[in-house]
Amino acid sequence: MEDKLKEYEVIIGLEVHAELATKTKIYCNCSTEFGSDPNTHCCPICTGMPGVLPVLNEKVVEFAVKMGLATNCEIAKFSKQDRKNYFYPDLPKAYQTSQYDLPLCNNGHVDILVNGEHKKIGITRIHIEEDAGKLIHDEFTGSTLVDMNRCAVPLIEIVSEPDIRSAAEAIEYMQTLKGILEYLEVCDCKMQEGSLRCDVNLSVRKYGAPKFGTRTETKNLNSFKSIQRSIEFEIRRQIEEIENGGTIYQETRRFDDSKGIGYAMRTKEDAHDYRYFEEPDLAPIVLSEEYVKNIKNNLPEMPNARKTRYMKQYMLSEYDASQITNSKILANYFDNTVSLCDNPKAVTNWIMSDFSKMLNESGIEINQSKITESNLANLIKLIDTNVISSAMAKKVFIEMFETGKDAKEIVEEKGLVQITDESAILKIVEQVVNENDQSVSDYLAGKDKAIGFLVGQIMKLSKGKANPKTVNELLIKVLENKK
Repeated sequence: MEDKLKEYEVIIGLEVHAELATKTKIYCNCSTEFGSDPNTHCCPICTGMPGVLPVLNEKVVEFAVKMGLATNCEIAKFSKQDRKNYFYPDLPKAYQTSQYDLPLCNNGHVDILVNGEHKKIGITRIHIEEDAGKLIHDEFTGSTLVDMNRCAVPLIEIVSEPDIRSAAEAIEYMQTLKGILEYLEVCDCKMQEGSLRCDVNLSVRKYGAPKFGTRTETKNLNSFKSIQRSIEFEIRRQIEEIENGGTIYQETRRFDDSKGIGYAMRTKEDAHDYRYFEEPDLAPIVLSEEYVKNIKNNLPEMPNARKTRYMKQYMLSEYDASQITNSKILANYFDNTVSLCDNPKAVTNWIMSDFSKMLNESGIEINQSKITESNLANLIKLIDTNVISSAMAKKVFIEMFETGKDAKEIVEEKGLVQITDESAILKIVEQVVNENDQSVSDYLAGKDKAIGFLVGQIMKLSKGKANPKTVNELLIKVLENKK
């Protein structure tokens, strides 16, 4: 199967849905707050009762235009809203108010960095629409309940061109969009709450084939892990089906994250199946040049601009700068820590290695960690002033992560202050040299690796407190004197 995978090109396009961070819904004054009791944030308008009239929330348009400008889109001065007709139990109107042929934003792109290579991913369109409600399936009674709180929460849908060629590119594209949304503050991007989710359109074809293969759409993926696993599963499924003489059908699919498998839901609809027509209860959206220009002039610093600044100002590598600036939360944490300790390289190293690993294992964001910017800055200062060694710092960091205590407090409690006095270290060095004749002989015979054992013994005898640089300098000096 691995050999067959290499024979096929993967074609992926993503439809990303981002809930907008407005206080009220798209066509009424109901709250968009997440987590409230079921059916407490709904009214006749958002539940589609007969005779009601929607009124478009102006903030929704503003947020959509911001995202369009930040992703290099053309902003339509004239657009309209349409009814997308389909029946589902959590869609009480039996249609969704969306945009069809005249969306707000068109023909954009974002740049991503994957495996050191730059790639441009085209954005076909960004349009506004309302979210549906939520079905809650009760496993004990076998019944299904409907919560209308999410009905008419405003969304933007970001539709990419089929420019993505791997799961890695899809993840990087999603992370890039997430970063832009966070910087603009138009979406909270809480994927676990469904604020940011995507549908994956995927097909495969033999390299050199003139046409795309038949695509499937896997719906409502709301974590990077799910996106990656669903793509990898669907690639293998389609190739195996083709190789076995089967047929790929255009269908809508779901991915079961707990089982790691996808399954078909229904035959995929085409646009004509939705019977789109212009929403008669809403006027067209007409934007002036001045309106768009004003939004553009007030956009905040975007991730790419911040990345470039970090590379110039702090001499960070492009990869490190990209990883840090993809998240506004992470970039702010970085800036705040650097301002306190004035050592951007050390801050980068901690964030990209130990800190990142522990955050991933804990499943939390950096701003949810017990290690504040001040805590990390103080740890770096202790290393820079030779109060503790780098090896000690790793142990201190673990306790900081677990307890939230400041580095200095932990060092004092555990007596971890580094030994920097040369005369004290020299005594330990001489003792180890005198007690390890064989290793000394090996070193003198040209076996440089023997020095590693001696250093280890010195650090062990000093309980890890001896300054490593001083240890190495004094050890070599003592050994050289024995020649």
